[in-house]
Amino acid sequence: MWWLSEFSASLTASAPATVQAYSRDITGFVAWAERGGITGPGAVDRLLLRRYVGNLATRQMARRTMARAVSSLHRYFAFLVQRGLIPADPSVRLRAPAGEGRLPRVLTTAELGALLDQPPSSAIANPVVALRDQAVLELLYGSGLRVSEVCSLDVRSVDLAQRLVRVWGKGAKERVVPLSGPALDALLGWLRVRDDWPNDLAGGEAGVAGGPGPALFRNSRGRRLGVRDVRRLLDRRATSPTHPHALRHTFATHLLNGGADLRTVQELLGHSDLATTQHYTHVTKDRLRTVYDASHPRA
Repeated sequence: MWWLSEFSASLTASAPATVQAYSRDITGFVAWAERGGITGPGAVDRLLLRRYVGNLATRQMARRTMARAVSSLHRYFAFLVQRGLIPADPSVRLRAPAGEGRLPRVLTTAELGALLDQPPSSAIANPVVALRDQAVLELLYGSGLRVSEVCSLDVRSVDLAQRLVRVWGKGAKERVVPLSGPALDALLGWLRVRDDWPNDLAGGEAGVAGGPGPALFRNSRGRRLGVRDVRRLLDRRATSPTHPHALRHTFATHLLNGGADLRTVQELLGHSDLATTQHYTHVTKDRLRTVYDASHPRA
């Protein structure tokens, strides 16, 4: 007995799509294991799981799909241990095989110009919304912030005089990032009209009674701007499908192409591991060729 329905029912905190994906992953594993004569999770060991992950690799499964399959196995066996259905978790230290990740999406000069400087007329019909959207986009690109970081900013996070923004990133780590000139101008424009924008004092965003809440950016319902709001913002402004993270990728790539060193970019992005920042170096080959041609005596 594999307790598949009980496992799916235990995922109450997950989104429906996540529940479906985890259930599908575990059903696939169970079918594979049963073909090998395994009749229940108690007979599964770490070697069997490694063989299964290797089987996924031979099927040329996408790296992200394999990583999710391994995550599903972790969740499944942790559930079984918590319920006392098996004595130990065989998936401990199980990892998806390393491999080349997808290339970061980097916006072209034309795409970036259209997004930041030439928004469609439909995106500027409401001038207040247009000012807010411009400030959000300039922070995503000009300071390389994660979309979640932009959404979590309060008014006090921004130091206009020093042209700095204080950000709480992953792992509750704080960093201070410079503001670009266009980002500063966009923020000044937005802050002039921000207090006239809807503010929900009952939504946990209120500052002083009767005054605007601390959130730097709010949506049309007066709540703190959310990740989905930013995605809809991009849908309005972009000429081609674009993800908010693409602006962060473009920020890092442009810095490296302009001569910034990896350590500086690491600090600006808030990466705890330099290896994460090094993923961006493979998209700077044009600059590598330029530097090589200009520097090597026999290039």
